Amino acid sequence: MNTALLICIIGTIVIIPFLIYYVREAKLHHPKGLIAAALSNMGERFGYYIMNAVLLLFLVSKFGLPDGTAGVIYSVFYFGIYVLSLVGGIIADKTQNYNKTIQWGLIIMAIGYVVMAIPLFSKTAEGAILDSGAGWWTILIITCMALLFIAFGNGLFKGNLQAIVGKLYDEFEAEAAKKGPEALAEAKDRRDSGFQIFYVFINIGGFFAPFIAPFLREWWLKAHHLIYNADMSGLCHQFLADGQASQKFTETMATVLQPGYNFTDTAAFCSDYITVFNQGVHFSFIASVLAMLISLVIFLTNKYKLPQPAKKQQAEVVEYTAEEKLAMAKEIKQRLYALFAVLGIAVFFWFSFHQNGQSLSVFARDFVQTEKIAPEIWQALNPFFVIVLTPIIMVIFAALARRGKPISTPRKIAIGMAIAGCAYLFLMIISIVNNYPSGTEFRAMDLAQMAAAGLAKAAPWVLLVTYFFLTVAELFISPLGLSFVSKVAPRHMVGLCQGLWLGATALGNLLIWLGPVMYNAWPIKYCWAVFAVVCFVSMAIMLGMVKWLERVTK
Repeated sequence: MNTALLICIIGTIVIIPFLIYYVREAKLHHPKGLIAAALSNMGERFGYYIMNAVLLLFLVSKFGLPDGTAGVIYSVFYFGIYVLSLVGGIIADKTQNYNKTIQWGLIIMAIGYVVMAIPLFSKTAEGAILDSGAGWWTILIITCMALLFIAFGNGLFKGNLQAIVGKLYDEFEAEAAKKGPEALAEAKDRRDSGFQIFYVFINIGGFFAPFIAPFLREWWLKAHHLIYNADMSGLCHQFLADGQASQKFTETMATVLQPGYNFTDTAAFCSDYITVFNQGVHFSFIASVLAMLISLVIFLTNKYKLPQPAKKQQAEVVEYTAEEKLAMAKEIKQRLYALFAVLGIAVFFWFSFHQNGQSLSVFARDFVQTEKIAPEIWQALNPFFVIVLTPIIMVIFAALARRGKPISTPRKIAIGMAIAGCAYLFLMIISIVNNYPSGTEFRAMDLAQMAAAGLAKAAPWVLLVTYFFLTVAELFISPLGLSFVSKVAPRHMVGLCQGLWLGATALGNLLIWLGPVMYNAWPIKYCWAVFAVVCFVSMAIMLGMVKWLERVTK
């Protein structure tokens, strides 16, 4: 049986009991609309993570772009998703039609995925794929426009569905208040766990998505008597650019050709391999289109059961008189200082964490044994760990609280940064022990050169350990960061402060292109060292501020 398929099956078996637990919890203890909203979000996230898992490597393999250039496109796309969430929130607030905004978000995303699913290629008269020229640029621009549609549709959808979930709990708590203080306190305690359930459903879609493109790509290659190899597309682009067949090219080509392939000349083979390789990825975006349509059907079926958020600013501004605002100006200023301090930490966390689609993806492609497991599939580890580890983290926090040793939110964020730093410290040690050069140098080596230098690709368990650390760090920072913002934000500025959190996330994502640049320019131990230092310094700064932050959030 295919190794990746076996992993998917085993992962599914492990996930099912957790899924049953979350569904049962939602039905028994949470608002009725939670499952419908979560399922709608799960479908959309499934479609999104198909594209997200392959985007960087797809841009490199199809267009022959350097890792750094593809990383810039990826970073701008990721930045756009969060920035446009602010635009989507403004549109929904002004129109006061969250349902329609969400529907249009799904439709616009579907259009973007439809364009991504069309296998457009630019060829010369001889059939070789162009490395430059008008046709090449046209197709790249079309691809970037499709990504813009996906980012804008995501902006219309993402935050507004979360706002509806928040409104579910507003009404849930209002109903509980009628039953007395104890019922209200219990209902308020449900909000955090409700959002955790909502977050888990996102990751259920995220777990299965990375398997789709590799399955389709490998099936399509086999149908054309070829075999998947992570290095072959890059080597083909290099041959088409300079016409020189390196020793590594010859060795790799011999491993991918299968009986039945009609070999005519090397240039034609390169054109065929790049085309077939990327057609399989294009076909995977059809699954993204179907996921958008399923999410749309789920949402349309249940939208009349879901509440519509009111204008928050109107409800909140009237809670303070002008005199009260003046009297509390000092406290508000302190809260905003605390908020910006944590937002600064958040920028560096997302800069480090979202290397899963950047330098960690190219590390999996170049330095990890991928004969049985494609590099994109490793991104399924993060959502898998989120699903499995969330209840464990919740139990640990609850047990500490019962013993009178609760961990404050700022301290948890500091711990999360330390754990993220451990992930990159681990990679740095692995790279030092194996004496790994830069990604560019390593890719240029053939088997004989690697043997002479004493180099070998790392075993897959290296990625398993790395993603475990990063996921635990995520669980300490991502949901708890949102909790911190809700605690520290002045009541008449909650919407703005949540927008600032998205802005910090967007800024961190805008910087992630630096990962592949460092990875290819230096021995990779220095790349991982940069991320480790960023995380540990952020942890130290956070610990230095923790007592002040704890006072502000009381």
